[in-house]
Amino acid sequence: MKTKFIQSICTVTFALLAIFNFTSCNNDDDNGSSAPPVIDRVAASVGTDGQPIPLTSTTVGYANNTYIIQGSGFRTLKKVYFNDTDTAFNPNLVTDTNIFVTININTPYANASNKLRVVTQYGEAEYDFVVAPPAPQISSYTSINTNDGDEFTIFGGFFLNPTVTVGTTQATIVSSTLTEIRAIMPAGSQFQKVKVTTISGTAEASQPVGTAIYDDDRASFVENWLGPWDGSGFTVDTDVKSQGLSSIKTVFSAWVGFKIPMYASSPLTSNYSGIRLSVKSTKETGKFKVVLNGNYGGGKVVEFNSNWTSIYVPFSDLGGNPGFVNEIVLQEFNGDGGDTIYIDDVGFVLN
Repeated sequence: MKTKFIQSICTVTFALLAIFNFTSCNNDDDNGSSAPPVIDRVAASVGTDGQPIPLTSTTVGYANNTYIIQGSGFRTLKKVYFNDTDTAFNPNLVTDTNIFVTININTPYANASNKLRVVTQYGEAEYDFVVAPPAPQISSYTSINTNDGDEFTIFGGFFLNPTVTVGTTQATIVSSTLTEIRAIMPAGSQFQKVKVTTISGTAEASQPVGTAIYDDDRASFVENWLGPWDGSGFTVDTDVKSQGLSSIKTVFSAWVGFKIPMYASSPLTSNYSGIRLSVKSTKETGKFKVVLNGNYGGGKVVEFNSNWTSIYVPFSDLGGNPGFVNEIVLQEFNGDGGDTIYIDDVGFVLN
């Protein structure tokens, strides 16, 4: 790693020396130094891996990355603006034909001018240039069990001019902001992944469509008398959630279980390898036993804390492949009780 780092530094240094040696030879007579600036092209100095790359013209750049502005009349440079944001530069990295500059990390990318502007003592030049947002991020979507043709909502960030696909099929977008997209679930969505693509890349949701047992609501096969054995009930909390719009909030008495019944439908498990859930305690450490189909001898004890913990429990840890699921129980296993817990994103995990 140390050798590669030294090689990278050397490569960048030699590239800079070559450019500045070339430009200094061509500017000895200061021809055109009093003329207004002209921007011919912009090129990235390094690739996405941080390594030097051949200078290739681009009209798209990323905040906090370094670019070379090439043209003429830069010797008396005063200001560089990307999307009207003043961008600092090192005068030692400016010649009459080249400017090395790093785009300010706070440069706006939405509802912006999409212009690069260079100001010198003798005038200014403007160049069409888009500052792209960071790669999109998906925090969640709801409902995970959305039917084909119904509307669903994706939450996340950096959704600038997005496209949405489910599997390989593009979804129709109803509306979008930088943090939320409403779209129509396309045909053939079952067990497919939801993806958001922008100019900066693609993000993929972790839960496939149709795999939820409880996200913001119980799945159609979950019966409406789910809850603790002792009848203490639960509430739906919209302030604390790991995904979507809400979570289940319940108080765990000692050794009491929270039951998720599905006796009437008993979904088959042939497509699945196990179950997933997210859980959060109000204590420093929480603990419960995950039990499937009443097999308490084959349950799996899991621990969590006051942060959201994502848990995957394979069927092999719950007494083997059951063929179907008619009940999931989360039994309090600290033995002390009084722990308020939040449960969210309960679902199946595909094979």
